[in-house]
Amino acid sequence: MGISRRSVIVLPAAAAFTGLPALPARAGRPAPPRPVIFIHGSAGSAMQFRVQAKRLAGNGYPSTVIEAHEYDSPNIATIIQQVFAQLDARITRLLAATGADRVDLLAHSLGTFVTQAYLNSSAERAARVAHYVNLDGRPATALPGGVETLAVWGEGDPARTVAGAANVHFPDQSHTQTVSSVESFREIHRFLRGHPPRYCGVRPARTAYVSGRAVLFPSNAGVTDAVLEVYRVRSKTGLRSGRAVWRRAVGPDGAFGPIPLTPHDRYEFALLRTGQSTHHFYFEPFRRSDNFVRLLTSRPGEGLGGLVDTSDRHTALTFQRQKEWWGGEGDHLWINGRDILNPATAPHARRVIGVFAFDDSSDGVSDLTAPLPEFIAQTFISGVDLFIPAGRSPVSVVARERGGGRTTLPVPAWPSSSHRISVEFG
Repeated sequence: MGISRRSVIVLPAAAAFTGLPALPARAGRPAPPRPVIFIHGSAGSAMQFRVQAKRLAGNGYPSTVIEAHEYDSPNIATIIQQVFAQLDARITRLLAATGADRVDLLAHSLGTFVTQAYLNSSAERAARVAHYVNLDGRPATALPGGVETLAVWGEGDPARTVAGAANVHFPDQSHTQTVSSVESFREIHRFLRGHPPRYCGVRPARTAYVSGRAVLFPSNAGVTDAVLEVYRVRSKTGLRSGRAVWRRAVGPDGAFGPIPLTPHDRYEFALLRTGQSTHHFYFEPFRRSDNFVRLLTSRPGEGLGGLVDTSDRHTALTFQRQKEWWGGEGDHLWINGRDILNPATAPHARRVIGVFAFDDSSDGVSDLTAPLPEFIAQTFISGVDLFIPAGRSPVSVVARERGGGRTTLPVPAWPSSSHRISVEFG
């Protein structure tokens, strides 16, 4: 999308920053990239950093040095010391594995509160961090822990800053968009590597090796006792094309992969748990290897999934995108030809990135004049009452992104009585 204004402001630091020695470089070659750790925000996960991780990998970062530090964000106040200790262990492991002198940290939203507190908690912790990127989160009156900082800000109060940091403002970008946008990536790469990226798109590979975790939303606890099946699907219908290309039990923390996939095909990830509905996940083609895939699910009757009415007659869908949907402002999401986004169901101020669509009360009647109150009350979530017939005919799913193009991701019309469907754009 177009950016109406980009500004970079460096404010005086409250305390001088003293740089530490950089990684050694071979003669005539730049120093290898340091390990990168992303710390997500409220109700977040590694998913918010998926596209940036792939962009970094396309610019010389080994995928093995790009990680996400996930935690139970609703309970952060009671577990923050545990999160700190786990981050200590992650940094120690990455430094030992790579021989790097320090790591680089990036955080978004609530994650900036966590990361600033971590860097300010001790000089020893801050000394192991070379750079910190503060993505549309907490302002600060001094560099956190004295660490060199880039602060990226989206829409909102233009006075927000981290004192002493390079403060970059994108006033036309939404909250989560500041994590995933190409404009943010250019600033992040320049800050971490000292020069602009060579590539800003996701560079395709011959084979995409996909790995990740099946997790309970929003705690990020790993799903246990589940089997993952992966199917190649037909691009025009979303229906399966042949037998499963992968079938294995997930690990004790919900981990799976790496799964070798063809980068130009679409795939279905089906999560099977005894006595529970099969949860189907559909993605756009994996253009290159991806370690940050998260299959967000829940236990029966728990979370928002427990509020979804189900029946043999209708299909229930969940949509997610790492850029807010603004109803009536250029974003569209057509389900069987009906646009479910409007200023009521996806209001600008609610920062909606996840939308539930199902037949509320299972009455066969749709009502898109207002969002479902239990869903719109949640952070970054909305819900709409839409009757989607279950059956043999696939569900037409077409999205148009503000400032971008059109994406078509049809899916099978699984009955909601025994199936859940999630669709990830981007």
